[in-house]
Amino acid sequence: MNALNESRLEILPCEGTYFLLVDYSAVSTMDDVEFCQWLTREHGVAAIPLSVFCADPFPHKLIRLCFAKKESTLLAAAERLRQL
Repeated sequence: MNALNESRLEILPCEGTYFLLVDYSAVSTMDDVEFCQWLTREHGVAAIPLSVFCADPFPHKLIRLCFAKKESTLLAAAERLRQL
């Protein structure tokens, strides 16, 4: 999580989970599904759009990032995310 401190992403408080909840509104106006597809395709970082868990329209710019990975994988992803 500290590795993302210098990024434009806002890390929201989450406890007892293997996921970070991230606000990407300072980075893009894309909806969360489109943003996650772009992030994977263009930057090689996979994320989960929060709207897939909601039945109602989801206007927020929020995604989930899983941090149950090797430290080297997390550091490489953080470097890519800091460049957004």
